[in-house]
Amino acid sequence: MKKIIIHDSIFEQYPDFMRGIVVIKDCDIAKSNNRVRKLLKNTIDGRVDLDIDSSPEVIAWNNAHLRFGSSPTDYYPSVKSLLTRIKQGQGLPFINTVVALMNHISLKYVLPCGGDDIAVTTGNLNLMHSQGCERFVPLGEPDKVTHPEKGEVIYADDEGLILCRKWNWRNGDVSKIEITSKQLVMNIDCLPPITKEIGILVRDEFAKLLETHVNAKVYTDYVDISRQVVDIVI
Repeated sequence: MKKIIIHDSIFEQYPDFMRGIVVIKDCDIAKSNNRVRKLLKNTIDGRVDLDIDSSPEVIAWNNAHLRFGSSPTDYYPSVKSLLTRIKQGQGLPFINTVVALMNHISLKYVLPCGGDDIAVTTGNLNLMHSQGCERFVPLGEPDKVTHPEKGEVIYADDEGLILCRKWNWRNGDVSKIEITSKQLVMNIDCLPPITKEIGILVRDEFAKLLETHVNAKVYTDYVDISRQVVDIVI
């Protein structure tokens, strides 16, 4: 049985970190959906004027990246990247219904929301500090293999395949969510000022959206400093 493991070193640096988890056992992902398109557009419209530099949620992730040696001005945390794109008028591509719902949740609550197709992963999913030897295939560049810097926060499987580099800077191509994906693990990452209680509410809202719009069969869980390992039951 696969597990989600948050390594001790993460909580040594980030004791208040909490990850809400939605496990999808089965789903029907569509390339487009008008209701989801409208939902995402309304969320984008509501966030386009947010002052990114003064947002306490964005500042929290900037500081988290600085703590493991990454520059948040060169390698944007995911939610900062989304907010910057919409503020610059670039919009967000509609990849598929699950990715659109991830972006909706991330923008609505100003927090990182991600997910991976776990059918392509091996063993456990680990949030940890890199040794520098793990493998990363950047999203959209399936023929390219790079390696992380030693000490950066990565999300990787037991064979060293990186699902996301610099915690939430860039996703990997191998585990990307496609319309053929059926078994997924979705993450809601929370640092103060987002509390555990808020994170649980956001997680549950996300789970309901997935049930409604992609016919997902889901269950929810979480990890924090008191509960660093959970099973993935598919």
